[in-house]
Amino acid sequence: MAVSLTRNGEIARIVIDSPPVNATSQAVRAGLMQALAQASADDAITAIVLSCAGRTFVAGADVKEFGQPPQPPFLPDVVNAIEASNKPIVAAIHGTAFGGGLEVALACHGRVAHADAELGLPEVKLGIVPGAGGTQRLPRLIGVSLAMDLVSSGRRMGAAEAKDCGLVDAIAQGDLVSIATELARSLVGTEPRRTGSLAVPAFDAEPVKTQFAGVEKKARGQRSPAAAASLVLQAAQLSLADGLAAERACFLELVQSDQSKALRYVFAAERAAGKVPGLEDAKPRTIQTVAVVGAGLMGAGIAVAFLQAGYTVRVVERDEASADAGRMRIEGLFARLVKSGRISEAGSDEQRGRLSTFAERTALAPCDLVIEAVFDDLAVKTELFAELSTIVRPDAILATNTSYLDPNEIARVVTNPQRFLGLHFFSPANIMRLVEVVRTAEVLPDVLATGLAVVKKLGKLGVVSGVCEGFIGNRLFTAYRRECDFMLEDGALPHEIDAALEGYGFAMGPYAVNDLAGLDISWARRKRNAATRDPNERYVTIADRLCEAGRFGQKSGKGYYDYQDGRRTIDPDVTAMIEQASRDAGVERHPFAAADIVARVLDGIVSEGRKILDEGIALRASDIDLVLINGYGYPAWRGGPMVQAGIS
Repeated sequence: MAVSLTRNGEIARIVIDSPPVNATSQAVRAGLMQALAQASADDAITAIVLSCAGRTFVAGADVKEFGQPPQPPFLPDVVNAIEASNKPIVAAIHGTAFGGGLEVALACHGRVAHADAELGLPEVKLGIVPGAGGTQRLPRLIGVSLAMDLVSSGRRMGAAEAKDCGLVDAIAQGDLVSIATELARSLVGTEPRRTGSLAVPAFDAEPVKTQFAGVEKKARGQRSPAAAASLVLQAAQLSLADGLAAERACFLELVQSDQSKALRYVFAAERAAGKVPGLEDAKPRTIQTVAVVGAGLMGAGIAVAFLQAGYTVRVVERDEASADAGRMRIEGLFARLVKSGRISEAGSDEQRGRLSTFAERTALAPCDLVIEAVFDDLAVKTELFAELSTIVRPDAILATNTSYLDPNEIARVVTNPQRFLGLHFFSPANIMRLVEVVRTAEVLPDVLATGLAVVKKLGKLGVVSGVCEGFIGNRLFTAYRRECDFMLEDGALPHEIDAALEGYGFAMGPYAVNDLAGLDISWARRKRNAATRDPNERYVTIADRLCEAGRFGQKSGKGYYDYQDGRRTIDPDVTAMIEQASRDAGVERHPFAAADIVARVLDGIVSEGRKILDEGIALRASDIDLVLINGYGYPAWRGGPMVQAGIS
């Protein structure tokens, strides 16, 4: 049975047991209604504890029901029945209470969370809004501003924050069900505290109005975040019944939208990305101590990502001064995390306590996994890995973070190259979600499986890539940039191309991105490849001219834009350089409409994506879409260029 009812004296316990995540399937919904009716009819029962078996509370909707006609009882009816109970019901929350799971908990009359529990309403990530009262009950408990933040971002809230804001009544340090039972017993004889009957706390309208405008801006064309935020605002203006009706109508409209279908495709694609042929029986190795060689911006970010995931981390630099600078860089990243409220001071102290920095490579000897993040030069990396092979254990996994170099060339100097793979992080590595897990020629299945498992533990998305220059992401970005550079020479300007693509939904346009990353990085690669470049292929010199003029992007104060006052501004000097480059190439410039810019970029991406698929570099078209979404800011609510082109 998906739901069972037992009794311990006068306190009943309703248990949802529907592996793997106790989703709100039709069987669970029907079981809850039956158990509630049974408990209501039993005069010996005075209060109820609602809990879940297994590793989690109700973690959301049943994905198998996505796109299917809904079957009664419907979740809003179940939630309303819980709230209407004349006997107090306390939710005992462990694991995750997401989406419909949190809506069930919100309808209970009390909530106790395990210290490690996480709560949230992530529906916006599927292009929809909560559909069973989440936008109406949540602000009644925690206020409009925080509720808007949660429903529009879909972020997770930890138990401590949930207790502080009033979302849960207690945190269980001991036995969760026992503590929930004590709370339920204390409520016997009192009128149940129905969340929907509470008044929305008063709030200052102006800051909330500003917050709402920020939600719309950040959504970049996605409808669901602003819709969810608007419903929270309506909770303060409408009766519960009217608010629930408005929420349900919005939910039913959005669930049929193209945006929701696209985001559900992305959700399914992420689940598929971890299923790699040939790894079905591969058991990941145990990784506890991780080393990062190189503590520049990338290495520091990688180190922070591993520290946040609970690993012991050793960072090695070439000398004491560099090691000290690397530690300061890592400390600075943690200071920003604390300042932004992402972690507490205590959490920062604990994580930094697992960090050690060294100036000698011999410190790498005890590590289970070593990741290099040194300068992207083949000679530098091969020298490093040749020495690492003499230092680390024979079973230690070695990984390169190279962006463009051939990992198989590097593997030639590695003793036992079967333990060598690529782990290509995107910058900033502690923030960006994507990691390309590069399958080298000789890598063992369990080593590749370990790479994927480690990336997952970091809370990131791992996508397997074969070996080619730039792997999946940078190869696609090169094609993307090539089309943009052609348009730049043909008549467009950097701000026009950036504006067109940002208007389409990209997080940043390509020239803003290049200024952020640094133009000198790709310049070095172009110079390295100059001798082998096909002289018959079109080559645009604009980026080279900028670099020759010392314009390396934000770090030099000038790139495609000017940053002298700290803001990105159009630079007439760049316009003049571009126009001169067009004249030198014999190109007659002409204007571009925004739609034409977007169409050319997408055609270029899809054309390169087909080649990547045909060559077996990517396992599936959806992996290409995931790389673009998570590594390059492609709007997830559009699904991805490959699925948009009908390629699967």
